[in-house]
Amino acid sequence: MTNRPSLQVNLMFGGEAGQGLQTLGLVLARALRGGGLHVFAVNEFMSRIRGGSNSLVLRAADSPVRSPSDRIDCCVLLDSDALPRLADRLGEESLLVGDPALFSSEQGVTPLPLKELSKQAGGAVFGNSIVCGFILRMLGWELAPLNTALAHTFSDAQIQEKNRRAAQLGWEYAENLAGRFPLPLDQQAHNRLLLDGSQVVALGAVAGGCNFISSYPMSPATGVLIHLARLAADHGIVVEQAEDEISAVNMGIGAWYAGARALVSTSGGGFDLMGEGLSLAGIMELPLVIHIAQRPGPGTGLPTRTEQGDLEIARYSGHGEYPRAILAPGSPEEAYDCARHAFTMADASQSPVLLLTDQYLLDSLYDIETLPLPHEPPKSEIVATEANYERYAASATGLSPRGVPGLGQGFVCVDSDEHDAQGRITEDFDTRVAMVDKRMAKGRLLETSLALPPRLYGPQLYHTLLISWGSTGPTIEEALKQLALPEVALLHCTQVYPLPQEMAAYLERAKRIIVVENNATGQFARLLRAETGCTIDDQWLKYNGLAFSVEEIIASLRKEGGNE
Repeated sequence: MTNRPSLQVNLMFGGEAGQGLQTLGLVLARALRGGGLHVFAVNEFMSRIRGGSNSLVLRAADSPVRSPSDRIDCCVLLDSDALPRLADRLGEESLLVGDPALFSSEQGVTPLPLKELSKQAGGAVFGNSIVCGFILRMLGWELAPLNTALAHTFSDAQIQEKNRRAAQLGWEYAENLAGRFPLPLDQQAHNRLLLDGSQVVALGAVAGGCNFISSYPMSPATGVLIHLARLAADHGIVVEQAEDEISAVNMGIGAWYAGARALVSTSGGGFDLMGEGLSLAGIMELPLVIHIAQRPGPGTGLPTRTEQGDLEIARYSGHGEYPRAILAPGSPEEAYDCARHAFTMADASQSPVLLLTDQYLLDSLYDIETLPLPHEPPKSEIVATEANYERYAASATGLSPRGVPGLGQGFVCVDSDEHDAQGRITEDFDTRVAMVDKRMAKGRLLETSLALPPRLYGPQLYHTLLISWGSTGPTIEEALKQLALPEVALLHCTQVYPLPQEMAAYLERAKRIIVVENNATGQFARLLRAETGCTIDDQWLKYNGLAFSVEEIIASLRKEGGNE
């Protein structure tokens, strides 16, 4: 038995880059949200400006959805290459819709003469609004939610009217399919947010007090830079597009030294160049927040696809030994919380904190009930210095009062070489040992008072424990909800290093441990074994550039239980 969302529809749209699939998805998601549904959209696109064959999957349901699904109820084909590329993802019950100028009825494609209708609407640019109107009629809806969404999307009154007319044409053409996929329409106003993952990370950074970002653009991290740039004037954020990643990380370090709360945003290939800067922050005992947006490597790899392949470089990058933390959110709510907490964590521990996301999380679109806004500015750990200030004074926790130049009477001396309590270069061996011990002592805070504990989903008395990190979590959660297995639980980790102190107890209670990851070598499983000595009984790995679907996890769970 499975327990799916009681009412849902899964829509797929395939077309060329440049045909406006993202705009189509945004407008339709706004309309469906306006009608009371929960929405979730996954963008899949090739690394080219025009051409190629892209797709978008939009799930709409009467309960929240956070996971990709292999089930496709309706697929709208906008170009001739879409069908052969998407054919193996379509089921026997999938309704195919396309222009009869591109597809024949023998191919099983229901006609939607977009070229002809677009001429009536005023041009091909209005084709996506025709599709949106067509979809709403199949849901059994009138056009009011879509008209509201179009008004929200297009500011020019004449453009709005032309798109409304185009939507009307699509809606009228779908008369014979009216109510094919019936979903409830709620006339009450719904104020849920509609955001992509990049926007959520940016908002979380602002909530954490971010007032400086330095970045060199690199997909899929660029979205965070763009959104913070849009927020800069209203929130007093200095935005610097650096000439390269080495400059970006060093600007971030300099900003923290001067008293700012800085974010550096990059992807795996860019982070490769930041290792020396990360190590510099380590010996200077300066806070630093780096956002790493994962995509498949090595090299350029698949630059517009998703993977969880950068955990080990985040863990081991940078020469020498010093504490760091790695946070890996799996949902938009977690992305907001982790981005916000990363600044608190970095400031309080005077250590680098790495925020590890992926393309799937950043480029997906979500409806969100609310994001908790801070009631007051984040607490800063900066102190006014005394005349005899020592930047690296000894302490039981390893933390020394952190001053910044110009605030107080003291001299704030930092250095990339080993140093004494005042920050002056030394090669004294006893001082070296004391400073290493001091730096490493700070790591205890990252696994105790500052840590984000893992979250258990499912029965407390479990036999099999699935372990997820990052964006695999919500998909496994939905699969377990559908199957309702009495002895299987999920432990979802948003802090993957250092492991929070609560981890050990969860692992000890499990008779069987399975780690689920979007990479080829089981990087988190390897870290768990190294840090805890636990036995990993199985690994479910996927590394073709796509995220796990709910159906894939369900199939693996059934095979695990011997039900196949």
